[in-house]
Formats: sequence, structure tokens, C-alpha cells
Amino acid sequence: MIVATLLFLLQLKVPDAAQFVGAPQGQPVPAAQLEHRTNQVGALLRCPVCQGMSVADSKAEMAVNMKGQVRELLQRGYTQEQILKYFELSYGQFVLLQPKFEGVNTLVWLLPVAALLLGGAIVFFKLKKLGAAAPPPTAYRQPPTEDPYVARVREMVAKGKS
Repeated sequence: MIVATLLFLLQLKVPDAAQFVGAPQGQPVPAAQLEHRTNQVGALLRCPVCQGMSVADSKAEMAVNMKGQVRELLQRGYTQEQILKYFELSYGQFVLLQPKFEGVNTLVWLLPVAALLLGGAIVFFKLKKLGAAAPPPTAYRQPPTEDPYVARVREMVAKGKS
């Protein structure tokens, strides 16, 4: 039973990128530039394990495998856009380090800008209101009337010193 299952699994093929994004639309990358281009494209993909690092920077096994896939796709002539589309279809939009400006991601791009503008407007109007509410300066200010309790305490202190 186990042997039959293993033989079945060995016969399964990993889906080809052509099934997802079509035939290669670019030229195969020469061997001299392959590592550089692999790092460039890998820098645009997020490592699913590390989540804060790109595939090019991560040392996780998953990132190394993804980088190998990028290298293979570049050798076969796939363009950067096709490779990013392939990984997006495989892992979801989360795998892109720079999310697209569409759908829910529109809020991710616009909410911080809107919050900064709203905060700036609130600060501006509060400062304007504080400036308008300040009393005009007067040439002569009357001293505040003294509290009888404070006067009595001062008398007692003066008597104690003498």
C-alpha cells in the first residue's frame, strides 16, 4: 500500500508556469546575468516563512526554493511580470512586496495619507482657534484681591520671624 502511494506521488508533476501565465514572452537570460536578474526579481517577492524579508534576502528553505524557481523561469525566457503573476497566482497577493493599487489594497495605500491630512487639518484649526481665543493684552493689570486666609498666614509668619 505504501509503495503504491509513493509510486503514485512520484508520477505527479509539478504544474508548469505555462499553465498559469502562458508561454514565455521574453528571451532567456544569459548565464552571466542570471544571478543578478534572479536577485532583482526575488527582491520583489516576500518570503512566506520570514514575511518581513524578500526571497532574495531570506535564507529560509522556502525562499531558496522560490529563488530557484525564479532562476529557472528566467532561464526559460519568462518576463518579470509573468514571474510575479505566477507567484501571485500560486501564493496570493501577499507574496508581492509592493501590493497592487486595486481592491482592498487601495485602502492600504490611501488610509495613511487620509489620516495625515485629517490630523494636519485638526491641528491647523485647533491652533487657529487658540490664537483667536487669546485675550488681548492690557496695559495695566490689577493685582488680584488677596485672600483673607493668605493674609492671616503671612502675618503669622512675620510674627514668628521677629
